[in-house]
Amino acid sequence: MLQAMIEKFIIQGKKPLKGEVEIRGSKNAASKMMVASLLTDEPCLLENVPLSGEVEITKELCEMIGSKVKIDPLTSSCLIETSEIKTSLVPELSKKNRIPILALGPLLHRKGIAEVPVLGGCPIGHRPINFHIEALTKMGIKIERREHSYFAQCESIHGADIYFPWTSVGATENVLLAAVLAKGKTSIENAAMEPEVINLVEMLNGMGAQITVDGKKQRIEIQGVPKLRGVSVSVIPDRNEIVSFAVAALTTGGSIFLPRTDSKNLESFIEKVRNAGGSVSIEKGGIRFSSAASYRGIFIETAPFPGFMTDWQQPFSVLLTQAEGESIIHETVYEDRFGYIKDLKRMGASVAVSTDCPQGVKCRYFGEQFNHVASIKGPTPLHGVSLEVKDLRAGMAHVIAALAAEGESVISGIEHIDRGYEKIDERLHALGADIQRVRVEQVVESKSQLVMP
Repeated sequence: MLQAMIEKFIIQGKKPLKGEVEIRGSKNAASKMMVASLLTDEPCLLENVPLSGEVEITKELCEMIGSKVKIDPLTSSCLIETSEIKTSLVPELSKKNRIPILALGPLLHRKGIAEVPVLGGCPIGHRPINFHIEALTKMGIKIERREHSYFAQCESIHGADIYFPWTSVGATENVLLAAVLAKGKTSIENAAMEPEVINLVEMLNGMGAQITVDGKKQRIEIQGVPKLRGVSVSVIPDRNEIVSFAVAALTTGGSIFLPRTDSKNLESFIEKVRNAGGSVSIEKGGIRFSSAASYRGIFIETAPFPGFMTDWQQPFSVLLTQAEGESIIHETVYEDRFGYIKDLKRMGASVAVSTDCPQGVKCRYFGEQFNHVASIKGPTPLHGVSLEVKDLRAGMAHVIAALAAEGESVISGIEHIDRGYEKIDERLHALGADIQRVRVEQVVESKSQLVMP
């Protein structure tokens, strides 16, 4: 047993969030773009990069490979240059996330051999890593699953026709990163069309790649090129941050303005906010979200873009605890994403989860024993509790619930939240939240690696 300093949030609830907050760049886009920079020996400049834990983990990976990485917190920029691959064998990192698997293609193109850590991740259900492996194998890559890593090698990477049975953001990105320097043409059917994927395509095309996207057909074609160059590109605003701040304001009875954001990637979220009774005003230079005197229950079904994002249902569920009547959330992307519900129930929410698809609806989990449907009845008052965060998006739901609850909440495991949100406590405090970050000494079993979502 060891003593360690652990950070926690202490939140006094019932403080309406009001004001203006700047949205940071997407951590889901920035981290992938840092990996994409490994495809060239020239410098790449990424702008609007968030100072989040995800970026720090990716920075460590790139530096171990041989990159020179300079992150400027004043300009939110990242200058990254990998003139030489010092090693393509990185079997472990100090912390884990799901980024290293994406480095296989770039490292194989430059060294012909690669080893990256086995994925870390939140306990939210099966992640289809088999899609990655099957697609890369089809492109001529031999992949071996070792105890703590993936080892890959190939003589050359060639184009292939790839079809995904289910849309996968990570697998789409992995094929993109392998295909841009491959010999011949690669096609991806049922490709992910998320804005973060398109942001990555924008960067790769700026580096000299030849990628065409057909959003209506969910098809991407990549013609391999012999070499890529450096690029300057801006990271898109983080959709999850927008939703998190918006829902926090709506749930606490507040009103916030998000400058330099637009609605084009948020239509399904905005629709549900308005359906529930919230106010959304698309103004010049940004979006304003304002609370209502009362909310009504609604039906939400998660889906790939342009549908309602799976990462949005956790924070939105907190708002629905304050809605009149019954709300249904049908999770169709991951089969085990309602682990946070037990904590909402401890705080006073009336929520039940079920393995049965809603009446008249069938998803790929129909007939399976997965709790993928939640029924929320409200409104119910919430009260403060002590709880531990297990994954990133559930952690943000916990924070929002604590902000709306009566009394004090103590939230531990906040390293998961820090991975996805830059200085979230300071930014919430600037909006009127009573939130403190404290360090306390706590007994831990070992110095085992943190498993990040």
